[in-house]
Amino acid sequence: MNPVVGIIMGSQSDLPIMSEAAQFLDSLGIKYELTVVSAHRTPERMLSYARSARERGLQVIVAGAGGAAHLPGMVASLTSLPVVGVPIKSSNSIDGWDSILSILQMPAGIPVATVALNGGRNAGILAASIVGASDAEVGKKLDDFKKSLKETVEESAKNLEEKGWKSILDKE
Repeated sequence: MNPVVGIIMGSQSDLPIMSEAAQFLDSLGIKYELTVVSAHRTPERMLSYARSARERGLQVIVAGAGGAAHLPGMVASLTSLPVVGVPIKSSNSIDGWDSILSILQMPAGIPVATVALNGGRNAGILAASIVGASDAEVGKKLDDFKKSLKETVEESAKNLEEKGWKSILDKE
C-alpha cells in the first residue's frame, strides 16, 4: 500500500517534533512518507514534492518548519491537497511566534490548517482525521482513540475524587 500522508520538515532538526505525527499514524496503521524538504535551501525539491503529491497517492501533507516557516504555505500554494502546518520553535526564533504567524497568516485562497507550536502529535491526528473522512477503517480507529481519551479523563476524575487532590500532588 502506498503512503497516504506526507510528512515533511524544513530541517532534520525538526524530526523530534515531526516524529510525533509519524508515531500517531503508526499507531493507527496509516502509511506515510517522511522526508526533509526545505523551502529555502531546496526549492526545486519542494516544487517537485508538492506537485507530484496527489499522483503519488497522498491525501494530506503535514509540513513542519521553524523560523520564517515558509514550507507549509509554499507547499499549499503548489497542491490542492490539504496541508497541515506545524510551527516549530527553533533556536533562533522569537519564542516560536515567527513560525506560528508565518504558517497561520496565509493569504486568501492558500489555506493551511495550523496546529499549536511544536504540535506534531495533533498534526498527525488531524491528518488521520482527513484520511478517516473517506476511509471507514481509519474513522473507526479514530473513534476508538477519542473514546480512550474520554476514558482516561474519567479515570483521572474518579481517582482525584476518591483520593483527594493532596494525595495526588504528594505522589508527583
